[in-house]
Amino acid sequence: MIELKGTGTALVTPFTPEGEVDYEAYAALVERQIEGGVDFLVPLATTGETPTLTAEEKFALLKLTRGIAGKTPLLVGCGSNSVAGTLANMAAVDASCVDAWLVVVPFYNKPTQEGMYQYFKVIAAATDKPVVIYNVPGRTGANMSAETCIRLAKDCPSIIATKEASGKYEQICEILAGAPKDFAVLSGDDDMTLAIMKKGARGVVSVASNIAPAELSAMTAAALEGKWEEAERLEEGLKPLFKACFVESNPIPAKAALSLLGLCTDTMRLPLTSATQSTRDLMASLLH
Repeated sequence: MIELKGTGTALVTPFTPEGEVDYEAYAALVERQIEGGVDFLVPLATTGETPTLTAEEKFALLKLTRGIAGKTPLLVGCGSNSVAGTLANMAAVDASCVDAWLVVVPFYNKPTQEGMYQYFKVIAAATDKPVVIYNVPGRTGANMSAETCIRLAKDCPSIIATKEASGKYEQICEILAGAPKDFAVLSGDDDMTLAIMKKGARGVVSVASNIAPAELSAMTAAALEGKWEEAERLEEGLKPLFKACFVESNPIPAKAALSLLGLCTDTMRLPLTSATQSTRDLMASLLH
């Protein structure tokens, strides 16, 4: 069974100025992540603007990621707001490229806790790959409770982790206290990573590591080794970047930073638009 810990990067999808997927820039970004020492990669998730991608683009991006990543684990986004839609997303890519699936709490529907439980139980039973729950109520409109998460962790051995982006510290601590020991909790918020790692979380699915992969990897590595002073020192230097990555909807600020580094354009696909000048100025100041 795959073990997810340390820093995982939720990869952006670069586009050409005309709005086409820039596969050359994407390949360079993935290579930069590997060189930066990240522990796993997360393609086709929220940060990758995946709802705007075609099935053909998703297939090609995942194949390209696998080819560059080698043995680096790939946690692949596939969630939708229905069982049929999520299973169709799984079937639309080459499963041999997937180490684990990242499945978001169904959005728009606003399911009950029992609905979430039954949904994830069906998804877990429908695949031979491990499943990671993605709880991000700010995007989905529904928060999975600690009780439901723990219930799934105990009842479904193939559900191996949760990416917690609820921003609810007490809820995350409740999961850490109540879930089986082999169930991993990963931060979905860069700025909460160290706080919950001190309570037993294993790492982060990061947006900021698109920009600073080596620094994020060093921070989580230090935390996993119990070198808290070093981890806190690294976190202190990264805090302004963590905040800046969310001054506009993710991944707008991250793409602005990557464009300033000359790594890709800051082109977005509608309904997202490129960063405002104030965001670009902020990122330029931080990078400097």
